[in-house]
Amino acid sequence: MALLADRRFLILLALGFSAGLPLPLTAFTLRQWMSEAGVSLAAIGFTALIGLAYAFKFLWSPAMDHLPPPLFRRLGRRRGWLASVQLPLAGAILCLGLTDPASLPAATAAVAVLVAFLSASQDIVIDAYRIEILEEREQGYGLACYVWGYRGALLVSNAGALAVAELAGWPAAFAMCAALVGVGFAAVLAGAEPPAPEREPQGWAARLRHAVVDPFRDFMRREWWWVILAFVALYKLGEALAGVMTAPLYRSLGFSRLEVAQVASVFGLFATLFGALAGGWLVARIGLRRALVVTGLGQMLSNLMYVALANAGHDIGMLYAQVGVENFTDGLADAAFVAYLSSLTSRAYTATQYALLSSLAAVPLRLFGAGSGVLAEALGWTWFFLLTTGAALPAMGLMLLLLRRFPPRAGPPPG
Repeated sequence: MALLADRRFLILLALGFSAGLPLPLTAFTLRQWMSEAGVSLAAIGFTALIGLAYAFKFLWSPAMDHLPPPLFRRLGRRRGWLASVQLPLAGAILCLGLTDPASLPAATAAVAVLVAFLSASQDIVIDAYRIEILEEREQGYGLACYVWGYRGALLVSNAGALAVAELAGWPAAFAMCAALVGVGFAAVLAGAEPPAPEREPQGWAARLRHAVVDPFRDFMRREWWWVILAFVALYKLGEALAGVMTAPLYRSLGFSRLEVAQVASVFGLFATLFGALAGGWLVARIGLRRALVVTGLGQMLSNLMYVALANAGHDIGMLYAQVGVENFTDGLADAAFVAYLSSLTSRAYTATQYALLSSLAAVPLRLFGAGSGVLAEALGWTWFFLLTTGAALPAMGLMLLLLRRFPPRAGPPPG
């Protein structure tokens, strides 16, 4: 109960909300809007590239870590940077809702890229703030508060935005989300600034070497490191291809905004959370090696539910089944995959290696996902989703090879 009374955790809950709010606006919600505007599947597929900002955010994180904020310097380094990013983020979200994807889809995509860049920049500072504001024993609870705020924001900017768009139009939906960035801004004003470091690391060259070069050099000393990176990059390939085309599929089958909001957003969110909990239990129960195999197979085969839905047409029961199976198995697989990524990191570079691995893993997914619309147009829904199911086979083969050759350890290897 003492933790619940600590204002810092309420601040992290609000900052988690602010961090999660922009993500659907550059992904599912944006694609739903474009589908309704008649934008081609090929063009919608290329919206996967918008999220490259999240994959490459480690490139400009040193600048945000060491340079003074451009605005609100009196708030301190962390809060000043957050406030400096959140105001233009709210403005960019508002502007995104004022574009017209039917007549100028390129302009809509360009503003969405700006939203993603500002959102990724906000993530950099929030992660640093969360770690610095809490003691080591408080980090777990602080992260839990952040995650619940983040998940709540995904629900608001997904299902909530679709509901508002149904009642008042898309500009009103994006205006609502822009206003809700104020939750994070209020948290910045109410929060305390973490203590500044006693002294800065030596020079930019030393900082870059420690942040990027040394972790990579350490990782590349291990055997078959290139195979490990290939597996990490390909593990979510099938899901990436299918996920970009989810909103256009629902639209083509005649599901309304409110149906999509109710099933894909609300029900899907709880299915994912339940799957993640079950995945954590499964890893503890049968071990990481077996859990990776079981959850990987489940994630691959769940794409067949898209085939079933495409052939069933406008069937709300089948939509519930597809969303439930897909999100539950994704939650299962994510739990095992995150545990595996954690086992790959050296203790000397745990945070840096994990950030770099997860960032690099996202790059191929964005690039391959960009071609999903072209494939869907050429193949049709049934053959396209059969292809996405088969796209998981290379990663499954690499996974079996790695697990046989290098069984995962219970924790991070010593560095």
